[in-house]
Amino acid sequence: MIELLKQLCALPGPSGCEDAVRAFVRNQAAPYADEIREDAIGNLMVFRRGRSTPVRPVVVCAHMDEVGVIVKQITEDGMLKFGFVGGVDPRVVIGRAVRFGEVTGVIGIKAVHLTTAAERKTMPKTKELYIDIGAGSRAAAEAMVSLGAYGVFDSEVVEFGDGLIKAKAIDDRVGCAALLKLLEREPPVDTWFCFTVQEETGLRGAASMAYALDPGFALVLEGTTAADLAEVTDGKAVCRLRSGVVLPFMDGATIYDAALFELLRDACVRRHIPWQTKTRIAGGTDAGRIHKSRTGVRVCAAAVPVRYIHSPSSVAAAADCEALLAAAQAFLEELGGEDA
Repeated sequence: MIELLKQLCALPGPSGCEDAVRAFVRNQAAPYADEIREDAIGNLMVFRRGRSTPVRPVVVCAHMDEVGVIVKQITEDGMLKFGFVGGVDPRVVIGRAVRFGEVTGVIGIKAVHLTTAAERKTMPKTKELYIDIGAGSRAAAEAMVSLGAYGVFDSEVVEFGDGLIKAKAIDDRVGCAALLKLLEREPPVDTWFCFTVQEETGLRGAASMAYALDPGFALVLEGTTAADLAEVTDGKAVCRLRSGVVLPFMDGATIYDAALFELLRDACVRRHIPWQTKTRIAGGTDAGRIHKSRTGVRVCAAAVPVRYIHSPSSVAAAADCEALLAAAQAFLEELGGEDA
């Protein structure tokens, strides 16, 4: 699964421009699919028959998109002014490389010796940043990129330390990797494996996917914020690397189905899959849109803890990624009536 995750993280796929990820996923999924659908917004929905058929469809989903940048203005001296696609902390991007296709740039800010004392006490605003693509004029820059061009962090995928991986877009290519691995084996129950778009900009793809399939149950696979850093104590860490898959009971967008939460938790316990839950209620997943679709959908979620999420250098543990895959498999086994 880790090799697959590395391939997925290397692909560009900001919200609204997930084409490269979708093409890769479709190619990987095709040999195992009984049906593949792609909707107008860009969701990829892959169906595989299982050993039993539920009354309403079962969906397991993950989002293909990542946070990124979009060009809003080109200055006279060839610099790019930009906005973030999705939620990004401006502090983590200064001096970092980005790329627009084959064009590389560096995110810059006014030199510290030119700032005021007041400016040095505040977090930089996006409007104060720029991207330097090496152009010497507006005309030179316009020959390289255009207004509305999408960019992503230019960040190498690296395995390091005690079983850790560093990459951009672990949120949520880790969920996509788990879906692709699940697809390789016959599921216990008929299942739609759905790769959604535009999660980072408002859970948009999930809304149209859920309306189209009208599932009875949905499991969302995600990456979630871990703050288990030096000097961060107790619940402020939210969740921890190497402590297993995260099973949330609530976040800022969803109160997860209590019975499904317990089903998934107990399934992990019986199968000796390490698990944890979050100690802070915040954020949201595609479940925020899915559970409100049509007459309602029962939802639960499983996630990998990720340090420095939405940055060029997100960090996750390989063991937690494998636990996510095992938990998702356990969920399908439970729905299919199969014991551990």
